[in-house]
Amino acid sequence: MIEFRNISKSFGSKHVLKDVSLMVDKGQILFIVGLSGAGKSVLVKHLVGLIKPDGGQVFLDGRDITHLSEKEFYPVRMRCAMVFQHSTLFDSMSLVENVALPLRKHKGMNQKESTTAAMGFLVRVQMDHMAERFPSDIGDGLRKRVAIARALTLDPDFVIFDEPTTGLDPLAAANVDRLIRALSDEQGVTSIVVSHDLRSIFTVADRIAMIYQGEILLDGTPKQFQESKDNVVYQFIRGLAEGAMVL
Repeated sequence: MIEFRNISKSFGSKHVLKDVSLMVDKGQILFIVGLSGAGKSVLVKHLVGLIKPDGGQVFLDGRDITHLSEKEFYPVRMRCAMVFQHSTLFDSMSLVENVALPLRKHKGMNQKESTTAAMGFLVRVQMDHMAERFPSDIGDGLRKRVAIARALTLDPDFVIFDEPTTGLDPLAAANVDRLIRALSDEQGVTSIVVSHDLRSIFTVADRIAMIYQGEILLDGTPKQFQESKDNVVYQFIRGLAEGAMVL
């Protein structure tokens, strides 16, 4: 279980997060939504130590990990994989080599062992038929699948997806959504998805938390969001240009 407890974070005079508390249960797909710049990515980066809070605590399975050193965060990052908005694959390496790299680096596999294991992870994301191709040879949606395969190589308990469908065409986005759903349903992976993709939100999420003006405005099920009477939530989930929301 993940818990963000009373997290506050400012950058200069801008108060991005104000006393934010949020829990993520095992096996759940939690979407964190809100306007661009609302603090969605800032919040989740606290979990892997990329950002330190000004106030508050982060707990992983009951352990306070807020102020761990860089070295102490190593096992946390093994358990909590992060798939960034841009797939961050190495252009000079084939897809299978990209996936095999963490297996050699972190699990001590030799080249043959890591390649065989990497192919298994590419099978899981339906990319094994393109294993020998290079990132520049394929589209954004397919690169995203490979990035997910690479994240899974260390058998994480939690995967953080930062804007996984941004910039993708509808078909590619739907394929990424199905993969996130399958990871939860078939493998019990707990997922935190930072997104403002309304289609993804209501087809994949078990739970949604909306950050607005630095605070959690609503934390609930997709149905609760759709039935919410809050004017800001109403405007956001319908994608309306005008309404109560302060941009």
